[in-house]
Amino acid sequence: MKVQISKSTTINSVDFSSLSFGEIFTDHMFECDFENGEWKEPKIIPYQPIKMDPSTSVFHYGQAIFEGLKAYKDKNGQVWLFRPEENLNRLNKSAIRLSIPEFPKSFFLEGLKKLLTIDKNWIKPGVGNSLYIRPFVFASQAGVQASPSNKYKFMIICSPAKSYYSGETNVKIEEKYSRAAPGGVGYAKTAGNYAAQFYPTSLAIKDGFQQIIWTDSNTNRFVEESGTMNIFVKIDNTLITTPISDTILDGVTRKSILEIAKSLGLNYEVRQLSVDELVKSSINKSLKEMFGCGTAVVINPIKSFGFRNKKYTLPIIEDPISNFLKEKIISIQYNLSEDIFNWRYKIC
Repeated sequence: MKVQISKSTTINSVDFSSLSFGEIFTDHMFECDFENGEWKEPKIIPYQPIKMDPSTSVFHYGQAIFEGLKAYKDKNGQVWLFRPEENLNRLNKSAIRLSIPEFPKSFFLEGLKKLLTIDKNWIKPGVGNSLYIRPFVFASQAGVQASPSNKYKFMIICSPAKSYYSGETNVKIEEKYSRAAPGGVGYAKTAGNYAAQFYPTSLAIKDGFQQIIWTDSNTNRFVEESGTMNIFVKIDNTLITTPISDTILDGVTRKSILEIAKSLGLNYEVRQLSVDELVKSSINKSLKEMFGCGTAVVINPIKSFGFRNKKYTLPIIEDPISNFLKEKIISIQYNLSEDIFNWRYKIC
């Protein structure tokens, strides 16, 4: 791997106590090109703009995928990742769906290790502090032929982060617009999925909500995801989440919650959840909790949901399971507890 160290740093100009998510980036980035049927030697270079031809394929046909994970620093200054191989597996699953060549595991893990070791001073210790890591791949061939590209660029950039969300969230159950359809790319972490969410989400925000609860595109009867997050509800004493399908992203945090629940003997079900059941459980007060989960936020409680011009408010309960599960995950991420699942991945 080729490494070029930056001659300067911007770290001294950064106020780490007041960070806007995804706006400030570290001194270096990882880059690897796919040409002539193979991934070339990776390199780490100073963070900088990339030069692209106006006809570059990604601009015209949207072959672009990405991932999101975080690095954490414990009280002893050690740097850790949380289940990075799961992110690579999902990245390559997305790649296959978009006719992008899969990225080698050794390049990915070695690249992360080298990049984070070089920029480790950007990772601040303490719960809530982290380094958000954005691997992404895009079609880099110049030309407007409507076919898969024969060149691709894989990159990793990093951004120091505080807690992504704060407080609780009010959501709107969406019946008109759809996030994904069966047979489509809903399970892939591809750029177009997120672009298509912006407009309906903006309409929900105008109505006083922060996010959308997406429903299935065929009937709009079943809950699928919460904004850009997977969703859980607790009805009576049972934790419920929707099953993974070709319309739902296989979230690493979702997967971790289910494994923790299983290990502790908690009541949980992975099954379809209808909007009718959700509404009825709120009316009869059996709905105890509702929360979204994902890398950026870990777990974000939902305060209320709106459906057909009616608002349904979640009860305020003592010791919610969402807090318990979030603390379990965070304690593993920051090396504050034993990792019985072997999820921590040491960088340096």
